[in-house]
Amino acid sequence: MLVLTRKSQESVVVGGSAGREPMLKVTVLEISKGKVRLGFEAGKEVLVHRWELWVRMQEGEPAAPGPG
Repeated sequence: MLVLTRKSQESVVVGGSAGREPMLKVTVLEISKGKVRLGFEAGKEVLVHRWELWVRMQEGEPAAPGPG
């Protein structure tokens, strides 16, 4: 596991290399009252799910409707 420290408005990029677009950009939007709000930017071909929904989908359960 890679562990990084980021402050509010700082980002991490996943994938992409010289001359290529990153697969995913994660930005810390806000840190407040023990919670962190993250923003995800990804191409339309990259699916982004909350972990608990992804696990349920892997177990064959349908994902709940709405944003995931």
